[in-house]
Amino acid sequence: MNFSGRFADRIMPDKLHQISLSFLADKLTKNLGGTAGNLAYTLKLLGGDPYIVSTAGNDFEDYRKFLVKHGIENSGIKIVTNEPCGSYHVITDSDDNQIGAFYTGATKYNKELSVAVSDKPEFVVVGPNDPDAMRKFVTECRTNGYRYMYDPAFQIGNFTAEDLRFAIEGAELLIGNDYEIALIEQKLGITHEELILSGPKAIITTLGSKGSIIETRHEAIHIKPATPKNVSDPTGAGDAFRGGFLAGYLKDMDLQVAGQMGAVAAVYTVEKYGTVTHHFTKEEFMKRYIENYTDSIDF
Repeated sequence: MNFSGRFADRIMPDKLHQISLSFLADKLTKNLGGTAGNLAYTLKLLGGDPYIVSTAGNDFEDYRKFLVKHGIENSGIKIVTNEPCGSYHVITDSDDNQIGAFYTGATKYNKELSVAVSDKPEFVVVGPNDPDAMRKFVTECRTNGYRYMYDPAFQIGNFTAEDLRFAIEGAELLIGNDYEIALIEQKLGITHEELILSGPKAIITTLGSKGSIIETRHEAIHIKPATPKNVSDPTGAGDAFRGGFLAGYLKDMDLQVAGQMGAVAAVYTVEKYGTVTHHFTKEEFMKRYIENYTDSIDF
């Protein structure tokens, strides 16, 4: 949903202990989405071969057809018949701030799944879903020596400091927006410098319209945002960034290039209403990349 005003004009800081808010939305649409599907879609556009491990509900058929149409493998998706798919209900204001609620639905069954498969995956993304499933997937990755990105996002509050520390120490990559990274540091009781030294090869902090920062033990790489042709809807931009980043990273491109690929992928989503409504060919993506960052890339 879209709200033409600003949340900031409706929130009274001295009344947060008894908050009661309602917004008059002037736009309502229902779109396919979800972290795994969003990331997989953009990664597929860039030549990746994503494999989704998740559960889906009794209303999955339209989404299944979408995945098949775009050549995205769906055999790792387990269907449960007594629940609908998980759903995210979000309202966006005129400043592109968002307030949302997620109904777990079939997602609660993810803990019954496994990422430990006979064919070792090239790379695993442990994204936000059922907390028990995320703990299980992290343990499986560490036990089997799988490379993985840890992306706890809106589930950070559901993990103990020990959970987070175990996941982050074994991760090759840690990603989150600036609020999420700060929340992780607060829960762990450490400084940002200590987080950088805690295990991951790189920590990626997304900053919305301000771009992103990719930090290693040796450098901080500032990624300027790509320029949108129009701004329609920011929902899903973070997932598209992840897809674009991984498309470059898994082809051994340097972190600067991978980050810039993420930024270009994200801007395509911002220009469209919905999270998997954008589309581009590799040639179109390359042209857009050069327009924003001058140098060409080969992928």
